[in-house]
Amino acid sequence: MVTKQFSGSPEDADLRRADSLAREIFSDVANKWALLIIEAVGERTLRFSELRNEIEGISHKMLTQNLRMLERNGLIDRSVHPTVPPRVEYTLTEAGQGLRGTVDGMCDWTHRYLGDIEDARRRFGA
Repeated sequence: MVTKQFSGSPEDADLRRADSLAREIFSDVANKWALLIIEAVGERTLRFSELRNEIEGISHKMLTQNLRMLERNGLIDRSVHPTVPPRVEYTLTEAGQGLRGTVDGMCDWTHRYLGDIEDARRRFGA
C-alpha cells in the first residue's frame, strides 16, 4: 500500500475523492476492531493480553493488525519495556483521544437508538 502524503490541498481532505488521504485514513479507522480498540484503551494504558480480554471475539491476528495500523496513523503509542518476556503497553495519543470523543458519541448514539434499530429490522424482515 502506498501512503499518500498530505500536501495541504483540499483534495487530500475530501472523503468523496477516491484518491484522498482523508479517505485512506477514514478507511483505516472506520472498522469495528479499530473503534473497539480506541474505546477499550480510553484513558488507560493496556497490555496486549488485557486488550484482547477487553474485546470479546477479536483474534490475535486482528488485534495485532489493528494495533499496528493505529500506531502507523499516530493514534496509539506502543511502549516496549525491556523485560523477559518483553512487556508491551498501548496508550492513546492526543489524536487518538480526539478520535475517542467521536467513538464515544457513536456508542451513545447506539445506546440511544438501539430499540429503534431493532424495530426497523423486525419490520424490514417481515
